[in-house]
Formats: sequence, C-alpha cells, structure tokens
Amino acid sequence: MRCLPEPLGFANAAGAKSKKNRMTIPNLITIGRILLVPLIIWLTVIEQPLTAFVVFVVAGISDGVDGFLARQFDLRSDLGAYLDPIADKLLLVSIYVVLSVMNEIPIWVTIMVVSRDVLIVGGVVLSWMVGRPVAMAPRLVSKINTLAQILLAALVLGDLAFRLEIDVIRFALVYIVGISTIVSTADYIVGWVRHMAGAQGIVGASGGRGE
Repeated sequence: MRCLPEPLGFANAAGAKSKKNRMTIPNLITIGRILLVPLIIWLTVIEQPLTAFVVFVVAGISDGVDGFLARQFDLRSDLGAYLDPIADKLLLVSIYVVLSVMNEIPIWVTIMVVSRDVLIVGGVVLSWMVGRPVAMAPRLVSKINTLAQILLAALVLGDLAFRLEIDVIRFALVYIVGISTIVSTADYIVGWVRHMAGAQGIVGASGGRGE
C-alpha cells in the first residue's frame, strides 16, 4: 500500500497548488478499494482468512496502481487527495477492530490507532470551522506509522491463512505500531498547534508571531 498523505501538513491550504476536482481513473480505483472493505471484513468474520488475505493484497496493489497512474499521467486531483487516505484508513481501522475482537491484535493497539485517526479528523474539522484549513501533505513519521500498521494487518491475516507460526514477529510489530502511533500523534499535535497559533496571529513571548 502507498503510505497515506497524513497526518495533515500544516501549510495554509489557500496557498497550496490548486487541483481540479474531477473524477479520474485513479479516483475510481480508490472508490473500488473502499468497496472492498466490507468484503474483507465479512471474509475475516466468517473465518475465510485465505480469501480475506488475497482481497487485502488486491486492495494494497490497487493503492499502488492508483498512485502510479495519478503521478505518471498527471491525474492527481483534490478529490483523490482526500479519497485515498479515507480509503486506506477505513480499511485499516476496520480490519484492526475486527482482528481485536478476534483477539488477534491487542485491543490497546486498536484503541491507539483509532484514537489517532479520530484526533486527526477532529483537527481537520476544527481548522475548517475557524477558516484556516490544513493542507494534505505527507510526513515521514506518518509514512513509517502507516507502513507498520499495514505490515501488522497483512502479517496477521497471512498468519491466519497460512499458519506461519510467527508469534515473535507479530509481537515485535505490535510494539512498533504502538510506538510509531504515539510519535506520529505527538508530531501531529505539535504541528497542528503551531499551525493554529500562527493562523490566529498569537504573539509569542519574544514578540514574534507564533508559528
């Protein structure tokens, strides 16, 4: 899967390069990935891990394909910038919740993952409400966290499908996801606070404008 373009960057969205809000082939592929989410969840719940794993891999490949097409043929758009992270996080959050219910992933990890996404969405909505939206932009710590989340989900589904007996690797990935989620959440909070402080013209102790 392509790493998500979030947490959101903190540049002024009004100053970001304008993109056309058009329906493109990459956007259609992204919508198709969203439609795969309930299928993966259903297959997991009815204990068809092999098929669920295959569909999960297909979803991951589709993520790479839509990104390649968007870049290669200049089909990037504002719509795609929002659809892609929504599709990926919908898939990850859903599979984490289901695997936690099945006791395949610790519940505390799922709580952290879901809480982080709720925090990000809340921050975006609040910034819109005060008239200072944040722009979509990739951040390294977010890419690492997203990659770790994807690997853990894929590894657990693969373990269920093929009985790989990789408990040590799963254990290590759980804590990698946990730690990277904490770090990326802290990074988002700091960046968001700086963005909002600067947007509202808050003056720091030094007399300069807050950033």
